[in-house]
Amino acid sequence: MTVRRDFQEPPRSRPDLVIGREELFTSAREQLGRGGSVLLHGPAGIGKSTVLRALAADYGGAARTVLRCSATESESHLPFLALADLFGLVLQDVSAALPGAQRTALESALTGRGESTLQRDGLALRLAVLSALRVLAAKGPVLVVADDLQWLDAASAELLGFAARRLGDTPVQMLCAVRTEGQEYDRHLPASPPDTLAVRLGPLNRTQVSALLDHRGYTPLSRSTIRDIHRTSGGNPLFALELGRALAESPARPRPGEPLPVPTSLRALVLSRLEMLSEEARRTLLVASAGARPTLALLHAAGREHAEAETAQAAALGLLATDPEAPALRFAHPLISAALYAEAPAQERRAVHAALSTAASDPIERARHLALATTGTDPDVAARLAEAGALARDRGAPSVAASLGLLAARHTPADSTPGPDERRLQAAEDAITAGEADLARDIARDVLTRATVPAERVRAWMVVIEAAGQALGDVDAVFPQVLADAGDDPCLLAQVYYQLAWRGLVVEGDFAEARQEAAHAAELAARGGDRRTELMALSFQASTETLMGHPDAPATVKRALKEPQDPYVACHHNGAGSARFRWLIMSDQLPEARATITALLREVRRRGMVESEVHFLRFLADTELRSGHCGRALDLARESLRLARDSGIGEGASAMLASLAEASAGDVDRALALAREAADHAEVDGDQMYLSRALAALGYAQLVAGDPAAAVRSLRRVRELEQGLGINDPGRGRWHGDLAEALVRIGEPGEAQDVIDTTRAHALRLGRQSVLAVLDRAEALVRAARGEHEAAVVRLTSVQDRLGRLGYGLEEARAAFALARLRAQSGAFPRTGARPLPGPASYDEAARLFRRCRALPWLRQVDAAATAGPTAAQPPAAAPAAALDALEGLAAMERQVASLVMEGATNREIAARLFISVKTVEATLTRVYRKLGIRSRVDIVRLAAGRRTT
Repeated sequence: MTVRRDFQEPPRSRPDLVIGREELFTSAREQLGRGGSVLLHGPAGIGKSTVLRALAADYGGAARTVLRCSATESESHLPFLALADLFGLVLQDVSAALPGAQRTALESALTGRGESTLQRDGLALRLAVLSALRVLAAKGPVLVVADDLQWLDAASAELLGFAARRLGDTPVQMLCAVRTEGQEYDRHLPASPPDTLAVRLGPLNRTQVSALLDHRGYTPLSRSTIRDIHRTSGGNPLFALELGRALAESPARPRPGEPLPVPTSLRALVLSRLEMLSEEARRTLLVASAGARPTLALLHAAGREHAEAETAQAAALGLLATDPEAPALRFAHPLISAALYAEAPAQERRAVHAALSTAASDPIERARHLALATTGTDPDVAARLAEAGALARDRGAPSVAASLGLLAARHTPADSTPGPDERRLQAAEDAITAGEADLARDIARDVLTRATVPAERVRAWMVVIEAAGQALGDVDAVFPQVLADAGDDPCLLAQVYYQLAWRGLVVEGDFAEARQEAAHAAELAARGGDRRTELMALSFQASTETLMGHPDAPATVKRALKEPQDPYVACHHNGAGSARFRWLIMSDQLPEARATITALLREVRRRGMVESEVHFLRFLADTELRSGHCGRALDLARESLRLARDSGIGEGASAMLASLAEASAGDVDRALALAREAADHAEVDGDQMYLSRALAALGYAQLVAGDPAAAVRSLRRVRELEQGLGINDPGRGRWHGDLAEALVRIGEPGEAQDVIDTTRAHALRLGRQSVLAVLDRAEALVRAARGEHEAAVVRLTSVQDRLGRLGYGLEEARAAFALARLRAQSGAFPRTGARPLPGPASYDEAARLFRRCRALPWLRQVDAAATAGPTAAQPPAAAPAAALDALEGLAAMERQVASLVMEGATNREIAARLFISVKTVEATLTRVYRKLGIRSRVDIVRLAAGRRTT
């Protein structure tokens, strides 16, 4: 393909704008930093020039001289043109240092004066280029930046290659980009130094395409539209931007079932080879472009008698990709198919769809083609589309069902039963199931502009509320309107009160109110005979009671599981199966919990319920994490987070669990970042319940990172939040032991004991055995801090055994680590006349258990402790209250800045978190130093640690 110059990215890219290429960018930058060279390669429009410019801007400052050239196809026949671009501006600087013959040959080649050719002046020219680079490098490092090597004139390519192979240790580096369709980049390597790193740029994923479009201002585009752009562009950034621009500039969006509009610019780009096809072959390709999965058999059934010869002709021109093993025809790039379809006249497209409506074997495909071949309303076509939508729903393809539902609505006469808006609402509900909340919301809002029937209006409002996700505070104004529309109909009111229950929990943070609203919704639904809403309300009530530690929770779970069941509710992430899972995992029944959630995950994947899949992946990751299968948990948590970000559903909750998994088995810095991201999501959504979970994850990550003071601050806030929310079951967040341990580490054993005693009372009442064991582990640390080492060892030995029997592998390993550390510390300074602590003072058992869990961050801590050898326990740090007392005299902003300094945040990080400038941070710190009588950030950190400043 030939990319016209006006399609290429403007020369304004900076490293921070290289979207989706961060890892490649870092790898290339490190290679340049080592003194090596880089060759970027990939297909047209993949972003090579953008990355090249970003790298040149980022690294060019390290070079004294930067030589640049950018070849074009139209000029590739002109000899020495690239050489003139590279050396034209520095010729005067180097010519005097060159031998006479070399200087004459080089000046002749660059200026065009005289007849210089490689045949006549070959050796002199080659040596001149090599000498010129050496002369420049003698004054400082040289960076050669060459874009579009494939268009480099042959003479310049030969001369550069000669010099590159002979530079040796001369500080000359090359940063080049070349267009390649496959892996043939190696034929361009001779024009680069021997140490060149070849970096292939591949397609962007859907999330990266979305970020790219958003950065360029092509908003708002729905997630379904972004999905179509990603599919049509094949992840190619240039193509995606052109498609996004066409959509942004178009007043009308494509109709359901139709491909995206392809701008004329891209059509010309990808369809230039169509002129070489016969007219009949072009028609055959049009039929293939309209089919969902075109095969030769389908083309024959659609009337294309010579399909084999015509597709072979297209394959020879590179329009179709050939694969003897695959029966389906595949275009060389998805954009070719879309451009071909967009280029065809509307009448011709309808004729193609009419042929495919009888040729396709799948009933869903036949119905879709029939709809696209039909103009105006037609009740028979609408009915067939509705049936196809139901079939797609049963197959677990709710996104397809939504598209078919919109097509059915378009062909449904206004006076039909069901009417067009009823079919639109079904499509909206399918879109919710598919995770396309923005599409669902747009459909529902459109219906509300016309609907007058209360049932339709309430149904549309329910879609609007569901589409809000956790951000229920954003739709507060909806509730009075939907209550008015519901009137006194118990079925409609039940749906409203079910959503009000969620609002009470998420927005108000009031578990008691949420439970009451859910119970009321269940009662109304039972009175109206709406079993689905009744079961959803009972499931919500059961989950709320479980978290509250309410004595009715087991009975409510049984009511929610009572027959008759609704298949949709049974596998919904807020349904009865989910409520049962929560009860099982909080009751320490890990094998049963795993079996339950695995079955639920399998079913929602079969049904295509994206939102439920996001949550069930997270639930399964949580189960594996508790079981000590940390590597498996990390994989599942990352998968949940990817899906959440891709669909825009449950991002905060998935980030929270991914933080816990990263802190246990992955990257602790990433764990900290994810926990803060989850907390930010919860803060924005006004979701107090998930804010407490996010802060608990942050506290755990801070504890693993070796920052107990920060962990205490985070977990104290969790304690306050959950007390305010009325969450009394410690099996929910399981942060209590972490808080107690962190308190011990900073020298607050009294507060730690208070946390243990308060939590133990709830855990004993509810029978939370694993929580009790973790609390006993924390209490052993309290005893050790008070000098009761033998009692602490006995307690830890018991705890390790209990946690092992309960199946909590990671907690068991933490108990073994605490035990080994206590023995090692006691062995360093034995007490006079005291008996040695029982058991070997070795970290081997803790290392074995952490290794079994694949708990790498913890394993690194064990290795560090073992390497350090036996050391005495550090004296308890002064209570952070002393530091907090010292901050009392500061203004609010000064206290916030000082507290973040205590956490180790840089001025730039503080500015970002407090939404102020770096200069404001610096000025605030100056006032803090003056008021506290100190001189630097180090003194603030010392104050936090309870040390005396000097």
